[in-house]
Amino acid sequence: MARTRRFTLGVPRGYTVSPDGERVFFLRTGGGEDPVSRLWLWEDGRERVLADPAALDARSGPVPEEERIRRERARERASGVVAYATDSAGRMAAFALDAGLWTAGTDGGVPRPVPTPGPVVDPRPDAAGHRVAYVSGGALRVVDVADGADRALVAPEAAEVSYGLAEHVAAESMHRRRGYWWAPDGERLLVARVDNSPVQRWWISDPANPHVPPREIRYPAAGTANADVSLHVVGLDGGRREILWDRAAFEYLVAVAWDAHGPLLVVQSRDQRTTRVLAADPDTGATELLHEEHDPSWVEIIAGTPLRTASGALVRTSDADGSRRLVISGRAVTPPGLQVFQVLGSQGESVLFTASDEPTEEHLWSYGPEQGLVRISEDSGVHSGAAGGGTLVHHAFTERGHGTRVLHDGKLVGVIASVQAEPLVAPRVTWLSAGKREVRTALLLPSWYEAGSGPLPVLMAPYSGPATQLVVRARHAGLCEAQWFAECGFAVVIADGRGTPGRGPAWEKSVRGDKYGPVLEDQVAALHAAAAHCPDLDLTRVGFRGWSYGGSLAALAVMRRPDVFHAAVAGAPAADPWLYDMHWTERFHGHPDVEPETYRRSSVVAEAASPARPLLLIHGLADDNVVVAHTLRLSAALLAAGHPHSVLPLPSATHMPTDETVVSALLTHQLGFLRDALGVSERPEENSGKS
Repeated sequence: MARTRRFTLGVPRGYTVSPDGERVFFLRTGGGEDPVSRLWLWEDGRERVLADPAALDARSGPVPEEERIRRERARERASGVVAYATDSAGRMAAFALDAGLWTAGTDGGVPRPVPTPGPVVDPRPDAAGHRVAYVSGGALRVVDVADGADRALVAPEAAEVSYGLAEHVAAESMHRRRGYWWAPDGERLLVARVDNSPVQRWWISDPANPHVPPREIRYPAAGTANADVSLHVVGLDGGRREILWDRAAFEYLVAVAWDAHGPLLVVQSRDQRTTRVLAADPDTGATELLHEEHDPSWVEIIAGTPLRTASGALVRTSDADGSRRLVISGRAVTPPGLQVFQVLGSQGESVLFTASDEPTEEHLWSYGPEQGLVRISEDSGVHSGAAGGGTLVHHAFTERGHGTRVLHDGKLVGVIASVQAEPLVAPRVTWLSAGKREVRTALLLPSWYEAGSGPLPVLMAPYSGPATQLVVRARHAGLCEAQWFAECGFAVVIADGRGTPGRGPAWEKSVRGDKYGPVLEDQVAALHAAAAHCPDLDLTRVGFRGWSYGGSLAALAVMRRPDVFHAAVAGAPAADPWLYDMHWTERFHGHPDVEPETYRRSSVVAEAASPARPLLLIHGLADDNVVVAHTLRLSAALLAAGHPHSVLPLPSATHMPTDETVVSALLTHQLGFLRDALGVSERPEENSGKS
């Protein structure tokens, strides 16, 4: 688990298919324990490396701070070439390595560095591949690939201003991690200007290294001021025009694109109950309303939307008839009961997307006026893909592992290998539907367990929060980690309660105003269902373990229901909702000045006086997503209430620790804590060193 970065290394990802369907770009590390990502190309039925950092003389300095932040928001676990962009023909790619700019062609040549006056973040070539835009020092710059001529198109007017980068809430909560977009003709760009001066200042320090000064961040917590974000058309000739919309009423810039029909953008109100799709005139800056969506809870942001087909038909989603439906030109083209997850792209008038009518699965679908609605994937699991020129890359994520097929006109023409490491014991999952709500639940038992052989202590290990599912029929890290705890003597129960994706808008939005209460009820139902299925589960010894949202849920479990849950490990818990990201928090709780009671209802800190069982709090001191103040405030409140507990600080660790030694020791420390708290003995073979 530790060496493989939670089994993510060696898995191909980031596919781009050329418009003629002849080439597929993708990223993959060299093996299941190799953390260095490379840029690869599949062509003529074979794959080859386009850019290997080990073979390049990349001595251009450390990763820039802006790139480090981008990777943290993207939960990037690898190093090396972790992102790239191609020209429109799919003949060349640009990427950053450390702080330098590189380009790689598909003609078999060696990647070459492109000199720049400063460190490079998020490089992207124009459609023709003649120029590459990038961000450096908050300025958007363009360099000519042929002669190296480099210039700043637009530079920050103040220290807190940047051009071409996504602000915190966009990158963390809106699926938008970009800040600029090329025009199809390569003569202009849409550029986001971010002024962070209204955003409050926080400082992240590392107490383990007192000689290092604290790092200043601008963190837009719930109820505070957001960054001032505007959008501008910037020409290569130096011309500039602002795109106009009511930024006071719609302060969130959710999504941006520039296709053959012109600029397209989505803006959202602060309360997230209204979203507008706007077409923009790049010459005048005027915008035209294409669609407006309202929802009494919030309008869900769906990755990949909106977009337009070749004819200009608007593709979006709408929550109607209890379903999240795909809508094209104002008409729903998916039936009630099919929940759309993500729109992946379009070719001509055909749209590729993922959706499911069963929450434990996510399938690959397409819709076109001629063929209608077609489900592409067959096997149970989580499926995704990319397409171009009649070629489809179909990535299947099943209980057996990863697999990627390349199909042309529906016929298999090749595969892209996954070199992911195999777990020593594959997850052994029993799939259950718990209680009257049929909460999707996974039960994992030890491989050595035999029915009736004796009581098994239980470990609840959910995330069960918005935007993430763990109970899916795919061999992912959460299930592998659960099986490790099972091999150590636990029956592990994972349940996706209310608020998780895949069950429809009403299910997702049932946590509006109370983000934990309904979910905790569903965890209790899942525990009882697992015990009914396997009577050997010992309900007098039930632990609860979670991270981030799951960490908050774990802490609340032993406070609100100590009669059911007897010990908890809470990793990086968002314990104080007033301290967390405004876009995420206000989605569920509203503005704290308007709905303070919803914040108190979902505050773990406010529950500290409740009865409590043994509790271990874990937090990375360098976490700039859920800052360590959450755990420190919770610890102080528990101490004041007279509740003993343990706190494990992780020096220099961010929200998702990746250091092999830290991750390994962290798992074994949690195991030891749970065993001590629940009175669980080590198995004999562990003492003998055979585990």
